[in-house]
Amino acid sequence: MRLSTIIETMTLTPERNAIPPFAISMGDPAGIGPEVVAKAWSVREAQGLSPFFVIGERRAIERIWDGPIATIATPDEARTHFSTALPCLQLDMGGEITPGEPNVDGAQCALHALEIGIGLAKSGAAGGLVTAPVGKTQLYSIGFTHPGQTEFIAERCGIARNNAVMMLAGPTLRVVPVTIHIPIRDVPDALSIDLIRTRALVTAKGLTRNFGIEQPRIAVAGLNPHAGESGNLGREEIDIIAPAIEALRADGLDITGPHSPDAMFHTPARRNYDAALCMYHDQALIPIKTLHFDDGVNMTLGLPIVRTSPDHGTAFGIAGKNIASPGAMIAAIRMAERAAYYRSIAPDSATETALD
Repeated sequence: MRLSTIIETMTLTPERNAIPPFAISMGDPAGIGPEVVAKAWSVREAQGLSPFFVIGERRAIERIWDGPIATIATPDEARTHFSTALPCLQLDMGGEITPGEPNVDGAQCALHALEIGIGLAKSGAAGGLVTAPVGKTQLYSIGFTHPGQTEFIAERCGIARNNAVMMLAGPTLRVVPVTIHIPIRDVPDALSIDLIRTRALVTAKGLTRNFGIEQPRIAVAGLNPHAGESGNLGREEIDIIAPAIEALRADGLDITGPHSPDAMFHTPARRNYDAALCMYHDQALIPIKTLHFDDGVNMTLGLPIVRTSPDHGTAFGIAGKNIASPGAMIAAIRMAERAAYYRSIAPDSATETALD
């Protein structure tokens, strides 16, 4: 089904704070996306989840689940069916679907579902977008050129890549990596005062807009052990990170650092900040996955739409075995709900862009 047809046939609710159902792009149909979405719907009442619908090939769900599925034509219909069946905006992609065996047809389905979900969220037809995991190898085989879904969504939303910030969040910790999918040896050269400042400003505005934190506190990690020990273990803290922090304080942020990374994530330290700004991928993801492996959420800040994702991959190795935990998917749906709510009561700006 085409996005334009979906939007033309639906009725947007006029109430300011009435949030439409949330769209979940299925991800790779051969992964655990279909399973965790179905399991999330199965516990919708116990978990108090708002209405949502899945976009993708319903055959992928039927392969691994015998629960009720309602095929819908527009997001409006999801609210009607949600209490009795999992609403599915069906994409008739054809091809073979076998759990644990990704293929080109599945990649096409995942990309089409993502495109539709972005469009529905941008138009206001969906309250936000939750993305199930995709297989990048399969996507690359069909011409996908972005590092991941985040960059693709940012482009479709007209947001510069540096202004789309990845936050990993759980009940007791939020982290933002300044650099993401690059080799460790390239991190020092990739860091700059401007990059750190951009990431921090988007983070601060995102904490306010998506979490309702009026005066967010940010703690910045150093790059080197012991935050460089006054230059004895590296000068990045002196030459780059500390000047960025001073500039951010001048911007009005409540920000501290650079802190020694090995002392930032124990319980008493976490009480002193709302988000930790980390210099590289594993510096951020090791603590969040240690603390919140089953309920960690990937949220993209800086977008005009709400976008969350469970912080796990396709897990092709366990797909179709009925052992995947829906915890992270449930957490992603809940976080999307809260972000949409906070945006609905303070809709003054469309995005959390870095520079106003």
